[in-house]
Amino acid sequence: MNFNRIILTALVFGSVHFVNAQVKDTINKLNEVKVKGFKTVNGLGHLPDTKNGIIYAGKKSEVILIDSLDANKAINNTRQILGRVPGLNIVETESSGFTANGIATRGLNPTQSIEMNTRQNGYNISSDVYGYNESYYLPPMEAVSRIELVRGASSLQFGSQFGGLVNYVIKEAPINKPFEFITSQTIGSYGLYNSFNSIGGNYKKWSYYAFLQYRNIDGYRPNSEQTQVSGFAKIQYNASEKWNFGVEYSLLRNKIKMPGGLTDAQFNSDASQSTRSRNWLKTPWNIITAFANYTPSKNSTLSIKSSYLFSSRSLVWRNEDGGPEAVDAIDPDTNAYVPREVGIENMNNVTTEIRYSQNYTLGNQQSTLASGIRQSYAWFTRQGGGEGTTGSDFDLSITGNWGYDLDFTTTNVAPFVENIFRVSKNFTVTPGFRLEYLRSTSKGSKEVEGDIQISDEIRNRTFALAGIGLEYKTSKNSSVYANFSQAYRPIDYSQLEPFGVTSKIDPNLKDSDGYNSDLGYRGTIKNYLNFDFSGFYLGYNKRIGVTLETDPITGDLYSIRKNIANSVHKGIESYVEFNFLKYFNANSDYGLSLFNSFAYVDAKYTSGEYSGKRVEAATKIINRVGLIFNTSKLSTTFQVNYVGDAFGDASNVATSTDPVAGYIPAYTVLDFSGSYKINNFALKFGVNNLADKHYFTRRTDEYPGPGIIPAVGRSLYLGFTAKF
Repeated sequence: MNFNRIILTALVFGSVHFVNAQVKDTINKLNEVKVKGFKTVNGLGHLPDTKNGIIYAGKKSEVILIDSLDANKAINNTRQILGRVPGLNIVETESSGFTANGIATRGLNPTQSIEMNTRQNGYNISSDVYGYNESYYLPPMEAVSRIELVRGASSLQFGSQFGGLVNYVIKEAPINKPFEFITSQTIGSYGLYNSFNSIGGNYKKWSYYAFLQYRNIDGYRPNSEQTQVSGFAKIQYNASEKWNFGVEYSLLRNKIKMPGGLTDAQFNSDASQSTRSRNWLKTPWNIITAFANYTPSKNSTLSIKSSYLFSSRSLVWRNEDGGPEAVDAIDPDTNAYVPREVGIENMNNVTTEIRYSQNYTLGNQQSTLASGIRQSYAWFTRQGGGEGTTGSDFDLSITGNWGYDLDFTTTNVAPFVENIFRVSKNFTVTPGFRLEYLRSTSKGSKEVEGDIQISDEIRNRTFALAGIGLEYKTSKNSSVYANFSQAYRPIDYSQLEPFGVTSKIDPNLKDSDGYNSDLGYRGTIKNYLNFDFSGFYLGYNKRIGVTLETDPITGDLYSIRKNIANSVHKGIESYVEFNFLKYFNANSDYGLSLFNSFAYVDAKYTSGEYSGKRVEAATKIINRVGLIFNTSKLSTTFQVNYVGDAFGDASNVATSTDPVAGYIPAYTVLDFSGSYKINNFALKFGVNNLADKHYFTRRTDEYPGPGIIPAVGRSLYLGFTAKF
């Protein structure tokens, strides 16, 4: 008889794949075949030796599978989503005027992820990767399929950042489905309402995926309401099995009210209070990216990505004058508020990356070459210090001139090459090299106490970065890895700005440089154990800061921005996840897992006046423990987050009149999240900060404070998801 279709269902790594074959012969009907494999990664794993033409062999990497997590994705709860990454330090300021929580590892600065190379689908999404490397936009986690992280040794193929790479990978169009619609609606504490909706599908050689998210929240503190709309659209044409091309567009529109910072006394008295009622921020963000992928043979790949970011940030606020103690109230003499300060930043950059990889035979083993080049040009304008209105609404009109009006540009060209040499079946050596050309310009003026200071400077430099990675596979699913890679952090825009009438910028100011190194052991055992244990050593040279010096002629003190110190960061990072039920019964339909993400970080200054002091914001111990129970329908996670103490600045003072300086106490936060699935429907629920812990992660001297920025107290959420 004619048999027109055979459906082979394979259960591999927890997912179901359908393979269709047209058969014209007369045969007997076959029964369905099920092949079971082991799902060793529940929430955290590591990247393979190569992926999409990029080499990861010998590097310390993590990959987080978002759909496998129980977390409050409606508000991008960072400690639940990224918290399994050992040593990840999170600045929880998103509810107080920042558009996204910042992250860092190994005792580096987590503010706005400034030490990280932050990407989406492989392209940069920060405003300027070198001149102003702050991340104001992140995609909603409901749209993300996975997050890829590579520690500091990522610099050779991505950039020179000390913190390494974090890449948010957006979900793809569903396979063999012309149309799919997913809707997710979430409500929660403090007036939270989040609506996420996506569509996707395939038609002949075309595929598409798009989402639109709307979020509104009144906020934990008064004067902290937020409204946000984010969206994404991608269309791809699959011309053949060898090549495809397409375009994608990301947008963010938000309006945020900023409640201001607190003094220590204010925080201890009532962490939820607000000192400001007239502070606003608005951020339109846009990124357009075109891409093409060509695979001329099974051993070679070529990819091109070109993106254009055009965005801005507008700010109107009762500024930092007077510190957090200053009362923002109506003056009885004028019967009006004091005028607010207005600032506008416009950010643009065009970046193109071309990558080529080639597998080739060397001796009896297959080696892999990965090479490419990045070209980027960014221009940035910053206007601020303008005297605004005495009103309370969002109003950017000013009277008079801007207090400062500055223009910056950054040009970067960087070729890079890496090669996996497979010395044997189990041992690889991966050397690499990156050459960076960097040109930065600054011009404009800034008024300080009535005096106009001119900024007009051009800096050109070329520097080389080298590194090497080693990996020895001790078994099919485990390996020992080691790597070393140089790092570099150029002077950014803010460090080139005049900052006081009696202040100076050292004309010999130099970029910071250093290196990262790792030694670790990682692997999996069947479907019940996943582990990664490692040690690291990071050197950070020529850190830039402000210090006081004496004028040799007048004897007066003046402040100067200069390279003031070196620091060393060393410690251990470990992750282990053990599934008790799978250990006793590999085929069990139930799972009970315990994971522990732990890091000890010793980050101290080794030179200058702060020698022996801890690096600001660097916590010694970060430990997160989670218990996961899941069935085919129900999944729950209880997570304990402990983050050790830190200091606001390099002096390590416990208290100070300077709002950025002071002690940041250790804290423990409890989170519970879960979901229940029935076919194409799911119910989501949870409680964040279960014990209602009052804590903070940052002190700030200016925006959006000044002072202590409290984290969010206890909050509940409930959501519903449907797929059609």
